[in-house]
Amino acid sequence: MSDTTLVLFCKRPALGFGKQRLAADLGEQAAFEIAVGLLACALEDLEHWPGPVVIAPHSDTEIAWAKSLLRRSVSVVPQSEGNLGERIEKIDCRLRSKGADQLLVIGSDAPELNARLLAQAVELLTDHDVVFSAAEDGGVSLMANRKPWPELKPMPWSTPQLGGALQKLCECAGQSVGWSGPCSDVDRLHDLERIRKNLRMDPRPARQSLLAIISRWQSDEYGQTSK
Repeated sequence: MSDTTLVLFCKRPALGFGKQRLAADLGEQAAFEIAVGLLACALEDLEHWPGPVVIAPHSDTEIAWAKSLLRRSVSVVPQSEGNLGERIEKIDCRLRSKGADQLLVIGSDAPELNARLLAQAVELLTDHDVVFSAAEDGGVSLMANRKPWPELKPMPWSTPQLGGALQKLCECAGQSVGWSGPCSDVDRLHDLERIRKNLRMDPRPARQSLLAIISRWQSDEYGQTSK
């Protein structure tokens, strides 16, 4: 794993921006605090990664913020304009030009990711050109590759068709595709119930802090509903 670069795509949490489906159910303050907790979980994974780490913030205005996030050595490469596929491609190209061979890209909203799943993705790269982890909603929660991506711009990002479309795209480009264990992300209220169950016994501090945030806001929601 020490030869694989772990890349975090993220955006600085801000009140009123991001996680809008959660905000619709729980309010903007709750969505903001949950987003902060989710980001902390991803940073926890980066902190313990045995290889190179890159943070790819949403824009160059977030470079200083991104550099302050971890205690360990980290490179910061801001995302460029375009849809998610274009941004992933451009980051991939920049990192390969600097000598990276294997990349593993994650987002900041999949707290059920763990060392075992990340290691499995890297192991699968031994025999596959690209590796994905399937999310419950039809998308993917990680993308790993040892060859440059085909053109990702036309992919149906943020739709249930994404996982299948990515597999077809890569296979049509002559790349072999592997799938690690599934891992879903957090977008909706029912996702919070799932991670409360699945992370209940997870000893990692950031995961426990996230559970505390979720429990507090869901308790407020139920309390308000019952009044």
